[in-house]
Amino acid sequence: MDKFRKRTYQGLGEFWHDLRFILRNQKRIREIFNGKPLSPAFRERMMLAVTHVNNCRYCASFHTKAAMAEDISREEINAFLAGRFDDCPQEELTGVLYAEHWAETLGKPDKEIRDKMIGEYGQEKADDIDLVLGVIKTGNYTMNSIESLLHRISFGRWG
Repeated sequence: MDKFRKRTYQGLGEFWHDLRFILRNQKRIREIFNGKPLSPAFRERMMLAVTHVNNCRYCASFHTKAAMAEDISREEINAFLAGRFDDCPQEELTGVLYAEHWAETLGKPDKEIRDKMIGEYGQEKADDIDLVLGVIKTGNYTMNSIESLLHRISFGRWG
């Protein structure tokens, strides 16, 4: 059986930690997902960048549709899912690159990179970006963990 190579939760404690994070911040997350203060297109670009790193096919499909609903072109979406951000609007590029770095460092970004994002967007918007990244990481890891379970119980035929 081939090894499952996507990022998953390593235990229930990690999952509960992320779930508590979402529950503690649900009011602010709801505001962000209703378009304030981050634009839906910016949010989807960051989510696609994180989804690329975490390699979640279910989230990639969902956020492709959501990005298309925000008038992001199929070409830009495909580029984001391949880790290329050439067509990203300049005013969103720092946030998208931060999102990719955040995912690559398992939610522990380098201080200099986070400080650059804060300098560009301000503390409140930077905190909102971190909330978005926590939400998409939870979704990516949850779906990848389910897929990993299917992979194991099917001896590599599913997932």
